[in-house]
Amino acid sequence: MRKILVGLLIFVSFIVPARAESYCVMNGNDGTVMEESDMHKAQSVASISKIMTAIVAIENGNLEDKWQVSDEILTVDGSSIYLQVGDQVDLRTLLYGLMLRSGNDAAVEIAVHVGGSQENFVQMMNDKAVELGMNDTTFHNPNGLDEKDGGNISSAYDMALLMRYALRNDTFKEISGSPYFDYANHARWMNKNKLLFSYEPLTAGKTGFTKKAGRTLVTSAQANDLESIVVTLNMGDDFNFHEAKHEQMFANYSAYVIMKAGTYHIQNYTYKIEETISIALQNDSEHDVKINSRCDNGVFTIEVIKDGEQLEYEFEGVKEQTAKKGWFF
Repeated sequence: MRKILVGLLIFVSFIVPARAESYCVMNGNDGTVMEESDMHKAQSVASISKIMTAIVAIENGNLEDKWQVSDEILTVDGSSIYLQVGDQVDLRTLLYGLMLRSGNDAAVEIAVHVGGSQENFVQMMNDKAVELGMNDTTFHNPNGLDEKDGGNISSAYDMALLMRYALRNDTFKEISGSPYFDYANHARWMNKNKLLFSYEPLTAGKTGFTKKAGRTLVTSAQANDLESIVVTLNMGDDFNFHEAKHEQMFANYSAYVIMKAGTYHIQNYTYKIEETISIALQNDSEHDVKINSRCDNGVFTIEVIKDGEQLEYEFEGVKEQTAKKGWFF
């Protein structure tokens, strides 16, 4: 018995809890950071930077565009969807190859086609980062490789901001949340994000890895009207960590609806609210929530003050031809 106990003690002593170099758990409903560790540390983020590649391409390109693969893919290393110079491709298919298989060749082809050159496309990525308030971020390429130019530098917080923004785009959410994609030659791509196959609430995500960055991962999940976003940088056991953090969010918080999605008529203007506005409140805790609204020259503003923190939502209305009185839901 003594030998067995000693053996168990030795085994236990080598069990080290998973630890991320930095991470961020964000509530997607209102952008509140629920938990973090060193979330503003700027470092190489590897292929999760393809989230920016995807959203910039979706917003600025035509998904149905078709063209022939350029010779710029010949300089691409790492993960690939095995494009050949001269292949006929379309933007939609390349986006699936980018997000499901992390194709670096797909990233380069997307950048050249949408931006005119890789350099122009990277500038578009950096401009978008500035627009979103990603203050820890600088992109150097469309794929996340970091051996030649130092890679794409960001932080766990910035990547959570980016993911929250990207998830508001239905095309991005559909592509990044697809377990499989069947493409032209009747082959099937399988998403590298294995949580899509084992954790039902998961909605989207992106994996990443380089020797410099380590394992990087961004995932989103949704349950009970709550949206959870988790980002980990340089973490080994990242899939289990992400699932645990999503579950903590859903167990400890509830969604408080401010305004449901729909069409509203306010002061002779029509407003279309595309997505339900809600905030996350911790269960079994007291919260101070104040909600104010105003309509000024066709701009409807909702101001939410949650425990002293202010959130503001603005919507532009369309002038109605026939006057209506009051609110109509």
